[in-house]
Amino acid sequence: MFYMKANFRRHGIRPMAGTGTTEGQVADAVKGNWVDRLAPERTRPYLRLSRADRPIGTWLLLLPCWWGLLLATASTGRFTLHDAWIGIGCAIGAFLMRGAGCTWNDITDRDIDGSVARTRSRPIPSGQVSVRQALGWMVVQSLVSFAILLTFNLSAIALGILSLLPVAVYPFAKRFTWWPQVFLGLAFNWGALLAWTAHTGSLGWPAVLLYLAGIAWTLFYDTIYAFQDIEDDALIGVKSTARLFGDRARAWLRGFLVAACLLMVAAVILALGPASNILALVLALGAPWALGWHMAWQLTRLDPDDPARCLVLFRANRDAGLLAALFLALASAV
Repeated sequence: MFYMKANFRRHGIRPMAGTGTTEGQVADAVKGNWVDRLAPERTRPYLRLSRADRPIGTWLLLLPCWWGLLLATASTGRFTLHDAWIGIGCAIGAFLMRGAGCTWNDITDRDIDGSVARTRSRPIPSGQVSVRQALGWMVVQSLVSFAILLTFNLSAIALGILSLLPVAVYPFAKRFTWWPQVFLGLAFNWGALLAWTAHTGSLGWPAVLLYLAGIAWTLFYDTIYAFQDIEDDALIGVKSTARLFGDRARAWLRGFLVAACLLMVAAVILALGPASNILALVLALGAPWALGWHMAWQLTRLDPDDPARCLVLFRANRDAGLLAALFLALASAV
């Protein structure tokens, strides 16, 4: 008990008696977020299950979708109204499927979350929502997301259904492998494959390389995220790359940076190299440059022993992904 109270103080949380929450708020939620301020009180536990109070995960799920769509439109030289819908549909779907995935994660991790200072304030371990209620909410989110998926072509629909496999497996990965971040990468970057296919009608090697680049990026940012829980994870036996790498973490993170950039370069060249539009190719190559620059900047600021700094840097990956998307959008527009 003393250890848990000490960890609460370390993370700047003041637990309420019997609940481990501060007015129902989740410990690592964005301060002053719209859920805690504006959402109807009865909806707040469900929105917290969906991480609506922590939007960074939705961005990290959405950005590979936009990368795949924009690289595809740049490679074909066309952007239609249906492509605009693909981008919007991916945004809505990312919010819903991220919510469904997080709900599933919280259901499977409810006992673990209750033993970790940062996560014991989540809706299920804090008693705001029952497991049965959480399951119902997960089904609702999944069904609405599936309705959006049905507006895409058959190949994209098949890929969307197949994406449920890594989503289902991920919460259990930390129990049997030191590399759960790989499984997160498999799930979170699937949109690169889906959005490319939604535009082109078939899966291509540029999308696969972009997918692999996203996985390397995920290994980078989620290792930084995992530094926050490294002490608690060690006590309860949860595995992570942060624990695995130890003092060699910076070297591994540099390796993920290089891998992400090189794989994205290969995806761009394969998609646009045969085309005659050199300007589009040059602009698209700005995407891996911008992503790599931002990741390198994060490394200069990283302190694995500072949980607050790690959380800030993790959230900064939204900007890293948006910079890459911007250059791909410019390539698509010329």
